[in-house]
Amino acid sequence: MCFLGSLFPLFWLPSRVGPSRPPGGAIAAGRGVVTSLPRRVGRCGGGGAGSSGNGPGNSGSSGTGSAGSTASGGSGNSGSASMEYVSPEQLAGFSKYKYSAVDSNPLSLYIMHPFWNAVVKIFPTWLAPNLITFSGFLLLVFNFFLMAYFDPDFYASAPDHQHVPNGVWIVVGLLNFMAYTLDGVDGKQARRTNSSTPLGELFDHGLDSWACVYFVVTVYSTFGRGSTGVSVFVLYLLLWVVLFSFILSHWEKYNTGILFLPWGYDISQVTISIVYIVTAFVGVEAWYAPFLFNFLYRDLFTAMIIGCALTVTLPMSLYNFYKAYKNNALKHHSVYEILLPLVSPVLLFLLCTTWIFLSPTDILEVQPRLFYFMVGTAFANISCQLIVCQMSSTRCQPLNWMLLPIAAVLLLVVSGLAPGSETLLLYLLTAFLTLAHIHYGVVVVSQLSRHFNIRPFSLRKPTPD
Repeated sequence: MCFLGSLFPLFWLPSRVGPSRPPGGAIAAGRGVVTSLPRRVGRCGGGGAGSSGNGPGNSGSSGTGSAGSTASGGSGNSGSASMEYVSPEQLAGFSKYKYSAVDSNPLSLYIMHPFWNAVVKIFPTWLAPNLITFSGFLLLVFNFFLMAYFDPDFYASAPDHQHVPNGVWIVVGLLNFMAYTLDGVDGKQARRTNSSTPLGELFDHGLDSWACVYFVVTVYSTFGRGSTGVSVFVLYLLLWVVLFSFILSHWEKYNTGILFLPWGYDISQVTISIVYIVTAFVGVEAWYAPFLFNFLYRDLFTAMIIGCALTVTLPMSLYNFYKAYKNNALKHHSVYEILLPLVSPVLLFLLCTTWIFLSPTDILEVQPRLFYFMVGTAFANISCQLIVCQMSSTRCQPLNWMLLPIAAVLLLVVSGLAPGSETLLLYLLTAFLTLAHIHYGVVVVSQLSRHFNIRPFSLRKPTPD
C-alpha cells in the first residue's frame, strides 16, 4: 500500500477543507483542469491578501466560509523549491469560486439525506470533514485489495472454483455502504463545523474519480468470468460506461456552471451493498440461475449499467446542457471549447482499446485487474485536472500528459521492440502512473491548503512559520 505512505504527508500540510453532498438537493461538485507537467517554483514568503474561503467546499449554501480559511492569495509558501501544478491564475479562480450543484434524486433526498443527517451527529465536532472523505475512500481501496486476494483472476465465482468465503462478502458489503455513507456525511460535517472550502469539494470529487475503478472492479467478482459470468472485455466496456458517466457530469458543469448529480450513483451504491450481503447468504451459485426466462443475472448486471447511462445519465446531461444553451447561460460557445474536456478521456479509451486488440499476449485476459487499475488511475488524473479547471474557471487543456507514457508503451508492445515484456511493461506503467497521480494529488492539496491558510485533515489553524 505504497500510496498510503505517499498520502501521509497530507496530514501535515497547512490547509483544510470540507467534503460534498449538501442538504436540500444541493451537492458539491468539482471541475477541472488539464495541466501539463508541474512547474518548479521557488517558495517565497506569505502571499498577499486573498478572499476568505467562501467557495462552498462541501457546503450546502454558496458562500459559506470555513473557520479560519482566509485565502492567503498566491501560493503563500516558504522554504525550498517545490513542484506546483496549480497556476497562480487558477489559485485566483479558486478564491472566487461559488458552489453550484443540484441533487434531485428522490432516493438521496427522501431517504439518504435524513439518514446522513442522523449519522453526522455521531462524529465529534473536532473531526475534519476531509478525514471522513479520505476514510471512505480507503474503505473502497481495502475492498478492492481484499477481493484481489480472494479472487485475483475473477474466476472465484465460476463453477468448480473455490469461491470467496461468505464472511468476506458481508465485510465487503458493509464497508461499501460505510464508504457511501461517509461520502454523504462529509459535507454535512463541513457545514456543521463551519469549515467548508473549495478544497473540500475538489478533494471529495477527486477521490470519487479514482473510486470509480475500485468499486466497479470489486463488484465484478460477484459474477466473475467464465461460463456463468461476464467476459473481461465486456467488464472493460462497462467500466468505461461508468467512467464516461462520471466525467459527463463534470463536462456538464464545465459548460453550464452547475453540477447535477447523476441518479445512478446513489441507486448503484445501495444496490451493490445489498448484492454483496445477499451473496453471503445465498452464495454465488444463486446468480447462475436465470432471472427471467433465459435472462441471467449477469445480463441484468450489464443491462442496468448500460441502461442507466443511456436512459438516465446521458439524456439528463444533454437536457441540462440544452437548457443552459436556450437560456444563453453556457460558459463556452464554440463546439471545440465545449467538447475540449472530452478529448483526453476519448484518447485514453482509444489507446487502451487499441492495446487490447493488438496485444501479442492478450494482455486483458492475462492481467485484467492490473489493466483496469491502470485505466482507472489515468482516468482519475484526467478527471482531477478537469475539476481544477472547472472550479477555477480556467480553460481545460486538450491533452493530459499521462497519455504519452501509455502511447509509448503501446508503441513498444505493437512494434515488437520489447518481445516477451508486455506484462512487465504494464506493471511498470501502472506503478509510474499511480505514483505520478499520487504526487499530483499531494501537491495540489498542499498548494490549495497554503492558499486558503488551512489544514486538510485538521480543524486547527496552521501555526505561522
